Amino acid sequence: MIEEKNGATFVRAYANWRRKRSESSRVCVRMVGHSVEAPLSEAFRDQMSIVEIPLSEVPLCISCCPVKGDLLVGCTDQFVLFTLKYQVVSEEFSVLDFERSLVIHINSITPVEISFCLGYVAVMSDLEVLILKLESGPKNAERVNHHPHSTSNTVNQAEGPSSETSQLESDDFVFCQKPMELLGEKSRQSGMSITLEPTGLAEEKAEYLYIQHLLYRRFTPDISFCVSSDDVRLHSLQLLPVYQTGSPSSDGEKLSQEKELLSLFCFFSLPHVGYLYMVVKSVELMSVYQYPETARQAVLTPQFLHVITSNNLQCFTVRCSAAVAREDDPYMDTTLKACPPVSMDVCALRIQLFIGLKAICHFKNHIILLTKADPEATEERRESPKRTPSRKNASVQMRPPGAGPGWNVYIVDTVPPVQLYKEMVDYSNTYKTVRTQSCIHLLSEAHLLIRAALMDTQQLEPGERAELVEAFKESCGHLGDCYSRLATQHAHLALPYYKMSSLSLAEVLARVDWAEDESQKYERGLIFYINHSLYENLDEELSGELAARVAEMFRVAEPKQLPHILCSPSMKNIDPSLAWSCLRGLDTCGFSSVLVTLTRAAVALKLGDLDLYRKEMQSHTEMQLVCGFILEPRLLIQQRKGQIVPTQFAVHLKETQPGLLVASVLGLQKNNKIGIEEADSFFKVLCGKGEDSTPQLLVDFWEAQLVSCLPDVVLQELCFKLTSQYIWRLSKRQLPDTTPLRTSEDLINACSHYGLIYPWVHVLSPDSLADKNYREDLSKLQSLICGPSFDIASIVPFLEPLLEDSTAGLSIHILCHTRLKEYEQCLDTLLDRCPEAVIPYANHELKDEHRTLWWKKLLPELFQRVKCGGEKFQLHLASLKEALSVVAVELELREFLTVLPEDGAAAFFLPYLLYCSRKKPLT
Repeated sequence: MIEEKNGATFVRAYANWRRKRSESSRVCVRMVGHSVEAPLSEAFRDQMSIVEIPLSEVPLCISCCPVKGDLLVGCTDQFVLFTLKYQVVSEEFSVLDFERSLVIHINSITPVEISFCLGYVAVMSDLEVLILKLESGPKNAERVNHHPHSTSNTVNQAEGPSSETSQLESDDFVFCQKPMELLGEKSRQSGMSITLEPTGLAEEKAEYLYIQHLLYRRFTPDISFCVSSDDVRLHSLQLLPVYQTGSPSSDGEKLSQEKELLSLFCFFSLPHVGYLYMVVKSVELMSVYQYPETARQAVLTPQFLHVITSNNLQCFTVRCSAAVAREDDPYMDTTLKACPPVSMDVCALRIQLFIGLKAICHFKNHIILLTKADPEATEERRESPKRTPSRKNASVQMRPPGAGPGWNVYIVDTVPPVQLYKEMVDYSNTYKTVRTQSCIHLLSEAHLLIRAALMDTQQLEPGERAELVEAFKESCGHLGDCYSRLATQHAHLALPYYKMSSLSLAEVLARVDWAEDESQKYERGLIFYINHSLYENLDEELSGELAARVAEMFRVAEPKQLPHILCSPSMKNIDPSLAWSCLRGLDTCGFSSVLVTLTRAAVALKLGDLDLYRKEMQSHTEMQLVCGFILEPRLLIQQRKGQIVPTQFAVHLKETQPGLLVASVLGLQKNNKIGIEEADSFFKVLCGKGEDSTPQLLVDFWEAQLVSCLPDVVLQELCFKLTSQYIWRLSKRQLPDTTPLRTSEDLINACSHYGLIYPWVHVLSPDSLADKNYREDLSKLQSLICGPSFDIASIVPFLEPLLEDSTAGLSIHILCHTRLKEYEQCLDTLLDRCPEAVIPYANHELKDEHRTLWWKKLLPELFQRVKCGGEKFQLHLASLKEALSVVAVELELREFLTVLPEDGAAAFFLPYLLYCSRKKPLT
């Protein structure tokens, strides 16, 4: 409040306005910064406190931040910011205070109204509007000049108003500048010089350091409707923050007071037109309001724009909630969510008659009106002729003091959102069959009304919020009905609105007016919604009647989609004979593709006609059938309540064509139609196996994955799955539950990850193993270990179940240790367990840098075993001779002599000595 006292002008802030507890309660008046003594704290609790803020210049207007409570005072060429603080008197008591923290110097503009909110400053003169944002700078702010006469934020004044223009104004002429609208940084070209002067305490950093320009707009008055200079001026400047109040607190009863700013809007008005801008993230003009009569004042709320004329209170819709929804939610205008467009035309909701309206303000859901009942003045004004206004003749004639008019204050409650919503819905019913766009427009207004009411939960009781949420869902259902039934270019919006309504597919279908004859016309919106819903695999099964209606709908409107529709789990209850008749009709439409063939085959299985099934399946090659399954995976795999469910088609393929089934699932995975874990789960469920068991069909699928080298499959993980399964079967002597689709030879020939089995391995595991499947598992495991891709170290800890006592276990252990280059350990094992494999092993493995093991490890071991004799003497002796042949070739005579045993017979070694002497003479 601005008050004048003894010639001095103050700004007064009133605190504890409603805290007077008794008639004797006092009023305390104190200056800004005046300290409060602790003993007075109890008195302060019961008395109203007035904080006086003296100013060096005469204040013209004032604004209080609705979020933080800071004050901005507008003077002729400067704007003073007072930051709200709380002065601590004691640990339990504090009082509010203000600190003069910043002065904004703006030349060339005389403020009539100002508005301040969270660092945003809006300044309005008679025909100009300027919006700025005070930005916080870094802690180390040496680069910012804080001197009051700094020109760092000064812009070119070449296009600004010149002093010569004002001097040329006379009694008969008004010179108007060209209208201008500058958005964003372009508003620097307005010609106004803006300078910041921080005035906070020296030990504290300035809160604001520089300015971001948002908007400058200048108007030229249209004097065709006006009779005085007051009627050509801007009025009702307002910054409206829209924020989300906090979530419920820990006690669950109260809501947190913290507010998150979602968006900020600026409104200002001329006598016959109002302008609403959005100024957060982007600056843009949202809505333009055309008034039927001259507006005296307007007030903006998140839900409505209230405008007063001389005798009317008018209410208009606003688009704030739509703008906030689109700015805040990235999923808006997708298949999940939708919101009416911001660009939608605004409309008037109500007009109420009042006599002599003078002023209006808003508090929560109350409109406060000030009226002046002065009928004589009204008659005089009606009789006064129109005249061109001028700046000099701008005064308003006042009535004599004796004729006292009647002043009245009205408090009008706004209609509750739910009640107004219901009225708008009832009214929209008259437009259902007449004007499509009018019906959608009215229902969109009702939807935005509820959406705006839900934004600020702080003012809602739990019951009110539940009622609003229910109304919101209902409004989404009404909009879904409009877009699904009426011919409109935005028919696709039926899907997100129906989703937000929480209506089930069956409930939406129940709202459709089905015709009894074949003249039914299905609009694109309804077709799009049903088609998309059935693609989503909803956990909802339609009744046989509704499923038949859906099939008939797509047979007429979208026959190409009919195979996909019939594969949906929601269509499970459709009569197979009806489905067959719908598919049979596709022949005449030219849709006889592989997908139609597979869908027919699935329906034939449901009908129990195997001959018809075989006829359909034989009409295409296996590769074509795989492509058909890729087009519609739900022919094989469906999901119900989050669980993988194989279809009857998949079960039949498992018994009759398992290779086609594996190839089809592999094709689905290649085309990202199914994930790795989903595929594994599918085969386990299909084969009736639990999580701990692995069917052979799944092993076949893993082998097919390895052969195909899928890029999204982790190679080591897949190899580990296969080796683990092979090891488990070999250790348990567990035979596969079905015949494997590929042999080890097939895998070696088709896949580079399966390597050729080393020659010495065949000595360890001869082909005389009793069971063929057992031998195949062993060969596959050996081939995989011999391959180049597998990380051997990862499988060694899992070899324990495969004992070395068995033939299979010995070969696998030796293979793994060999791949890990543990040759000495392998030689010891082979000499003890299978000496006939020692020389083949050494010939294949002991090469290059490991060649020395022939005479350092193998030769001494064989000497020792030959010397000891025993049952395997002949094997050891033959191995020794082979080893000596290799050593004699590799070593010179002197080196060869050093590796011979000292107690050996010369006649035994003579042939090898002779060979060495021939190779190079002894010197």
